[in-house]
Amino acid sequence: MVTISAGAINRFSLQLTFILFVTVVVVTLFTALLMAPQRDEISEFYLGNRNMSPLRNGLAMCGDYLSAATLLGSTGLVALTGYDGLLYLSGTTVAWIMVLLLIAEPLHNTGRFTIGDTMALRMPRFQRPVRIALSVCTLVLTTLYLVAQFSGSVALLSQFVGEPSQTTRTLCVLVIGGIVVVYAALGGMPGATFIQIIKAVMLLAGIAITAVIVLARFHWNLDALLSTAARNSGAGQRFLESGLRYGGGMTSKLDFLSLELAIVLGLAGLPHVVMRLLAPRTSRTLRTSVVWGMGLIGFVCLAAGIVGIGATAVVGRDGITQVDSKGDVAILLLAQSIGGGVLTALLSSLAFVTLLAVAAGLTLAAATSLAHDLYGEVLRKGQATEAQELGVARMAAVLIGVLGMLLALLPWEISAASLAFLAFAIAASAIVPALVYTLFWSRFTARGALLSLYGGLIVSVLLVVFSPVFSSAPSSIYPDADFAWFPLQNPGIVSIPAGFLLGWVGSVTGSRQEADDYEEFEVRSLVGAGRH
Repeated sequence: MVTISAGAINRFSLQLTFILFVTVVVVTLFTALLMAPQRDEISEFYLGNRNMSPLRNGLAMCGDYLSAATLLGSTGLVALTGYDGLLYLSGTTVAWIMVLLLIAEPLHNTGRFTIGDTMALRMPRFQRPVRIALSVCTLVLTTLYLVAQFSGSVALLSQFVGEPSQTTRTLCVLVIGGIVVVYAALGGMPGATFIQIIKAVMLLAGIAITAVIVLARFHWNLDALLSTAARNSGAGQRFLESGLRYGGGMTSKLDFLSLELAIVLGLAGLPHVVMRLLAPRTSRTLRTSVVWGMGLIGFVCLAAGIVGIGATAVVGRDGITQVDSKGDVAILLLAQSIGGGVLTALLSSLAFVTLLAVAAGLTLAAATSLAHDLYGEVLRKGQATEAQELGVARMAAVLIGVLGMLLALLPWEISAASLAFLAFAIAASAIVPALVYTLFWSRFTARGALLSLYGGLIVSVLLVVFSPVFSSAPSSIYPDADFAWFPLQNPGIVSIPAGFLLGWVGSVTGSRQEADDYEEFEVRSLVGAGRH
């Protein structure tokens, strides 16, 4: 077992990371600006090049979905909890299978730019309140996820310089946030797509190289890798069995189930992922693109599992927890041990680029919802010109980026992972029930949509506020307070059924007239006739 001190990620790695990061940013910014929409066409700004090949679309989907949490958090979870961490990773692949089989094609056939367009087609006489509700959910969800990315950049920086000062923290968030705003506001979807593809290729290469080095170190003998990891985990054989993290009692098992439900179902409601599903021009291209994306994401998760186990085998649990008790630094410590400063710098710069790419996609998705649903369809009632809507979209991207930066700089102690998981829970509890009912239930009404959207959002947020995330635990935002009557850290196991139940109750108690437009909508969802 190799023990590495907190200063192991040295100055050389920091300098090389900075050089690599700046190089990638300069190249991608320049290219994104060159690819930016040259005409006042909202379709180009929102959806980009709709004739891209399935492989490029799949890479963009992979880049949009995989965040720094996958590279750092997931590998760290595997390194500290073994089998339970691998089980967590499997939820990502299952989520994409559900998207492929359930919603991708009907959503593509009925949507134009946002989920709001799909629901407006389903209930045209009540589209304004539904679009407003969707915009509120989208704004809350994307802002939380965006703050998680900005906070993650500070956490990553702390692995090099220790606990950053307030000035350093502010500078880090402002630099990352400023770059994100430029990507989203000026580059639009074409610019965001380019950075997503570059990020996906870098992520695939970086994680694959690290996994190959780990396997080669153990002479491609998985038994040797697993047995060494178990020996250095401090838990022995339990490291390779279920229950190390989520087996401490019924509460921890329910927490894991709740988190997996949020991840598996929430993917279909993430606005930046939905925009990717709407981008391909044909349904055939969409299906192949999702298969590519699912395969690439599955490969990254497999490699992340190998890397996480390798970190325990090479560095050891004690070496990881001495530097970071959450394990987020595990892959960097492994890289320092097996590849020196160069591999550490490569993975560190990749983590920063990953933060940038995901944040850009989130910002663009939120700006699209505000500009298209709120401004274009609600305030201007579809009478706004494309130039006016495009201008609002650019301004909205700036405002959302600034809002995310301000919230990330607030002195609240909440982990980036908790924010990201809450975003998934909101998507699964509010947006997914409304979307599934819209696509597949003929009796679904506008009242049901509003109840599921607002109700799912409120229930998710309230349960987290009254959970150990906010109080009663040493890692809580307010560790000395105790108002946590909800025992789970993720609300999905309660809030997701609540969202579906509220949608059902609102529909069965509403006017039957609201559900009369389903037949025409069903034909459109099946064949895509009349899609823009």
